[in-house]
Amino acid sequence: MAMKIRLTRMGSKKRPFYRVVALDSATRRDGRPVEFLGHYNPMVEPNDIKLDMEKIEQWLAKGAEPSNTVRSLLKKAGK
Repeated sequence: MAMKIRLTRMGSKKRPFYRVVALDSATRRDGRPVEFLGHYNPMVEPNDIKLDMEKIEQWLAKGAEPSNTVRSLLKKAGK
């Protein structure tokens, strides 16, 4: 089972809000995640990025692969 760390979309039409989640790579975009790892809100200035770095590091140690967008969020958050 290949695990991914990626975004799932929340919010209403034209007001997106994203959660950073760990889930199986075969799961659909808004499917049930294994664990919530943080959130990202691009609609406020500056962008609101809250990540639980301890949980993310645990998932990375287990072999989870972050998506390109999550990888860029990790760089912005300071990892």
